[in-house]
Amino acid sequence: MTLTRHDVENIARLARLQIREDQLEPFAGSLSRIIDFVEQLGSAATDQVEPMAHPLQGMVQRLREDQVEASDQRDLFQQNAPEVAAGLYLVPRVIE
Repeated sequence: MTLTRHDVENIARLARLQIREDQLEPFAGSLSRIIDFVEQLGSAATDQVEPMAHPLQGMVQRLREDQVEASDQRDLFQQNAPEVAAGLYLVPRVIE
């Protein structure tokens, strides 16, 4: 599928992206190649592939032990804050 400059402008507007005029053609080419690749993936033979709910179905995943590696440094970090109360950062009200 080949995208036009107009298509890229519409996509940019919908995605709220600012694309300069000189970038429209390269983006159109790149996006067209991506769409072509996705269409190629759609033609892959997947008839014999069973859908999975989980990639490790029927298997056990080896997990490491949880170990605490960092200590509580809240007081140290809050020394840099302009205002703190009861362990919370106080910030100016921005919504009335």
